[in-house]
Amino acid sequence: MKTLVIIPTYNEKENIQKIVPAVLRENPQVEVLVVDDNSPDQTGAEVRKLQETYQNQVHLLSRDGKEGLGKAYLAGFKWALSRDYDVIVEMDADFSHRPIDLTIMLQKITTSDFVVGSRYVHGGSTVNWGILRKLISRGGGLYSRIILGYPLQDWTGGFNAWKKAVLEKIGLDSITSNGYSFQIELKYKALRNGFRGVESPITFEDRRVGQSKMSLKIVLEAFYKVWQIRFG
Repeated sequence: MKTLVIIPTYNEKENIQKIVPAVLRENPQVEVLVVDDNSPDQTGAEVRKLQETYQNQVHLLSRDGKEGLGKAYLAGFKWALSRDYDVIVEMDADFSHRPIDLTIMLQKITTSDFVVGSRYVHGGSTVNWGILRKLISRGGGLYSRIILGYPLQDWTGGFNAWKKAVLEKIGLDSITSNGYSFQIELKYKALRNGFRGVESPITFEDRRVGQSKMSLKIVLEAFYKVWQIRFG
């Protein structure tokens, strides 16, 4: 299946020059789209250098400014659907999502509609997380399961693979979330539309280089957005 890995970036120059080769080394059949929000550190310029090496396997979608993770992914999804990719993957630039786990996820999506890279099923784990972050993540998953009514374990995780039919059916223009809740809304709408998802265990390690984009505002938004997602 024609597969595109979408990596959104904002000031990820050091990471992007390593993660793209690592993804293509482990999964040479895929292509990579970097969606860059006009990073001041010239991440986009680094991607153009990678294009010289990998040519048609690496693509760059440059946006005018920082608009949030959700909007970056939506732009990437629309880019992918317009070019008829069969599978579209969400992946972070900072190595918290391991290329080796992607290999297994791509095997599983051949028999599923979408695959969630899950920290919370058997075999999944987190590395170098503090107790507060663990509580927020676990609590967010339990909170979402109760309100949304589906037994998914990792609602908030951002390492996911989608068949194009799922993204076409849920209606990308109907997605209203942009922060932490973006992943919750995507999964809920896929499940509500009758698609079958599986969770694939991953090891999530805290970023190697750079600063986390997580903030209290993003977390709080997710908690009230879950109700809007359920009853909207």
